[in-house]
Amino acid sequence: MRKMLSCAICTIAMMSLLSVHLHKFPHHSKLSDPYRLPNPQIEIRDKILGKEQEQRWTSEFIPPNVSLGPLSSQQFPVWRPNCPILWKPVTNRDYMPCTQPTPNYTAPPESRGYLLAHTNGGLNQMRAGICDMVAIARIINATLVVPELDKKSYWHDSSNFSDVFNEDHFINALANDVKVIKKLPEEMGGAPIAIKYFKSWSGMDYYQEEISSMWADYKVIQAGKTDSRLANNNLPADIQKLRCRACYEALCFAPQIEAMGKLLVDRMRSYGTYIALHLRYEKDILAFTGCTHGLSSAEADELKKIRDANDKWKVKDIDPREQRSKGFCPLTPKEAAIFLSALGYPSNTPIYIAAGDIYGGDSYMGDLRSRYPMLMSKEKLASIEELEPFANHSTQLAALDYIVSVESDVFMPTYSGNMARAVEGHRRFLGHRRTISPDKKALVRLFDKIEQGIKKEGKLLSDKVIEMHKKRQGSPRKRKGPIPGTKGTDRFRSEEAFYVNPLPDCLCVQSRNPNASVIIR
Repeated sequence: MRKMLSCAICTIAMMSLLSVHLHKFPHHSKLSDPYRLPNPQIEIRDKILGKEQEQRWTSEFIPPNVSLGPLSSQQFPVWRPNCPILWKPVTNRDYMPCTQPTPNYTAPPESRGYLLAHTNGGLNQMRAGICDMVAIARIINATLVVPELDKKSYWHDSSNFSDVFNEDHFINALANDVKVIKKLPEEMGGAPIAIKYFKSWSGMDYYQEEISSMWADYKVIQAGKTDSRLANNNLPADIQKLRCRACYEALCFAPQIEAMGKLLVDRMRSYGTYIALHLRYEKDILAFTGCTHGLSSAEADELKKIRDANDKWKVKDIDPREQRSKGFCPLTPKEAAIFLSALGYPSNTPIYIAAGDIYGGDSYMGDLRSRYPMLMSKEKLASIEELEPFANHSTQLAALDYIVSVESDVFMPTYSGNMARAVEGHRRFLGHRRTISPDKKALVRLFDKIEQGIKKEGKLLSDKVIEMHKKRQGSPRKRKGPIPGTKGTDRFRSEEAFYVNPLPDCLCVQSRNPNASVIIR
């Protein structure tokens, strides 16, 4: 009897050890959301990565480079652990994508010339600009030449359009809207080109009159910049819907990026529901905004030198305290951790870090990692060999982060930059997936009081933070107009950007008749 008891104890002990050290990937079916990323082409993943590799990755115990280690012994207060509402999708109030043209929409009219476009900015600034160029080409009756990507900005990425986006799909998907070609015809090689910097946030009159009048003298017009060249509001319904078709249906990522992005999503899902944290605590944005809270004087000096050396950044002298008090600074990793804890997310929450190199590295990530040890990234979820095709191409790497962020259960940006706005808009279009927008101006006051010892983390703080963010979860609402009292360019700049919230133009409420939909304005 004693021997049998000893054997039983040993068996139980061995099973316990195995259960601690092995984490098997559960089988996950393909994403079933009918409005996920446009034209995902799931079968492409098998062709590119190989069927055997796909099966191997879904059956192995741990992704490469991932070492979770033991949970931190330091305990932090979480006041609503595992509360279902933290993960529950916000109600979409029956809003569904409605991008089909109106009955009066016609095939593209005869082209009057060619529109060249040199995009500017990072991935998401270029995405918005490309979609606006599609709409502008329609307005001025132009043939759009596939836009050139920015290769001279801060990131110095040499990627071409076809390296980042599915070029053939882009051309074919817009065939009924705008004629798109890959290159300017040879016979137009010697034609004079009118380089024009279109006015920001311009409407129909500007393009139909001032720009279209240029066809009398030129057959080729080149847009010097593409960002914010089209108004957010007061455009015809068919132009607004075209912008959405371009952004959410035509402008797919290149097959190899789609395949790798979907694989990263599958690997994140193996850990359960997850948060995509766009932790914009990177050197370029800290230098641009002048935010130095918590940094050393040497680090602050380094950032100022970067800002002073960049001719495109016009504002050089910045008061970091004023920036932070107004909510213009990205949350630090520590602040992001306090915020997530106050919202109630437990320490075993899987978090995907959608970002490049975090400024200061581990020295500043420690506070976040001590509270949330399950921090993942593309570098942890994929091997060096898998990421090698995208290495040294920041735009392509950003595209991977974009896919994992759009498909996440919860998305939280720490700074309202171009990626944050683009992902938020895409998630709204796909059914108003939960997107938490931190009220940084209000949070900074709380963080400072915690730092000063005036306030403590606990239920009272948690209740306050949750109350502050009840209406900042990504639920349906109309796009915000300009701030009252603003004029001129400031008026347009204060509006909510079209691609941040495509409601009401591209989202409709389903009527009681299942065969019809009604736009609610």
